[in-house]
Amino acid sequence: MPELPEVETVRRGLEPVMEGAHFTRVEQRRADLRFAFPEGFAGRLQGRRVMSLGRRAKYLLADLDDGMVLICHLGMSGSFRIEAEGEGSLKPGAFHHARSKDDRHDHVIFHMEGPAGLARVIYNDPRRFGYMDLIARTGLAEHPWFRSLGVEPTGNSLDASDLAPRLTGKKAPLKAALLDQRIIAGLGNIYVCEAMWRAGLSPLKPAGRLVGPTGKPKAPLGQLTLAIRAVIGEAIAAGGSSLRDHIRTDGTLGYFQHGFSVYDREGKACPRPGCGDTVRRIAQSGRSTFYCPRCQKN
Repeated sequence: MPELPEVETVRRGLEPVMEGAHFTRVEQRRADLRFAFPEGFAGRLQGRRVMSLGRRAKYLLADLDDGMVLICHLGMSGSFRIEAEGEGSLKPGAFHHARSKDDRHDHVIFHMEGPAGLARVIYNDPRRFGYMDLIARTGLAEHPWFRSLGVEPTGNSLDASDLAPRLTGKKAPLKAALLDQRIIAGLGNIYVCEAMWRAGLSPLKPAGRLVGPTGKPKAPLGQLTLAIRAVIGEAIAAGGSSLRDHIRTDGTLGYFQHGFSVYDREGKACPRPGCGDTVRRIAQSGRSTFYCPRCQKN
């Protein structure tokens, strides 16, 4: 499943075409994806203007001029591509990937008109695990998909003082706690592994041990929050990690994976200077964890 940096990369790719534009026509080619589309989905979007395009965790949020929010979740294989209507074409970036244009998997097509001109924004999803919905902005925070989400791992919103009460008393392994969307929203397997390695923390360590007896964060928790923010920021800047199905809106691949320190590097040398050990893989809750047992003892 695309992780937060991949979703943020998609948001940034869609923003120039969708923000400030209106839907001239919406083609809905199925009654459902993972879930059924809301009643009258295409008709309710037609003529509406996108006031802003945001993100919460792994959800894309298009605020509309009628107070509704178009919610898009990419699921496992969902992606958007942008095609110019009329003369001209969109130029692929340096990491171009010749993607399939099999219209059997083009389930929704947004025809947009705005500052960037006329364009088609096409949602393609072979596995159909993604979904879309329309939710009133006033009720968004209390919607079941959003009300339990934790803090965002971007910018300065995540810090040790905020994270400490969320981890207090938790006996679950640190890896499991960091993947809990109620604690940190949008953090996924790849970047959890990378952040724990940077902070030198064992994925097997009980999460509650990063908090002192008075509830104050211990120093390693501060190091961990800085590592999370850094690795997420770098991944967004690099365009995400193009593993399996993820691809950006212009048909280019993200390339943060070229800088992985431990993820998917089982048996390879730990890149930390002077370490000398090798990266290992273990299974935790059905997910692969990659770490260096020498560097990550804390």
